[in-house]
Amino acid sequence: MTESEDQTYVEWIAREARRPVVMDPAGRARIMDAVRAEPAPSRGRRFWERFAEPRLISTSPIVGLARAAGLVGIGVLLGSIAFSREGGSATGQPRAVSVQPTQTPVSDTVMTFRFFAPQAASVSLVGDFNGWNVGKTPMTRVNNGVVWEVTVPLSVGRHEYSFVIDSRNWTADPRAPLAPDDGFGHLNSVVLVNRGSSS
Repeated sequence: MTESEDQTYVEWIAREARRPVVMDPAGRARIMDAVRAEPAPSRGRRFWERFAEPRLISTSPIVGLARAAGLVGIGVLLGSIAFSREGGSATGQPRAVSVQPTQTPVSDTVMTFRFFAPQAASVSLVGDFNGWNVGKTPMTRVNNGVVWEVTVPLSVGRHEYSFVIDSRNWTADPRAPLAPDDGFGHLNSVVLVNRGSSS
């Protein structure tokens, strides 16, 4: 085909596309009646709707507790993997605190908490292990007064804690994973205590 034949062919297609379609009104009515007679297609449920549908599952309390413990374990494992990939600092702050567990003859583990705060007049350790009481676990200055330290016995398990500077400023541990918001606007840190763990 030459270029002029191509142009003529394109013009013919354009003319045909612009030509109005004339339809017999009775034919149009028959087509519309046939469309209306068809049953409406059933809307298939989306995956998330099927997934979110409530189901009754009966299980024993022991199996339920085992499943819950497994889910918590998966969450802790994924959190520790994400924490280690981020370089160990959940807030992006430089590392300033270390927690050093040592095993004791009894089932508890003694943990030493350290916090770098050279300008602070006082620092306290608060957590679920001391009822979040600011006056219960005061820390003492070490290393020429720039580091605060306290050693406390902790039971095996997961504990949330924070540091309180000068009895009013709550600060999370910059080297530990963060717990979900406690509902009071504080970000707390998490420590996992295993029997016989050491660092």
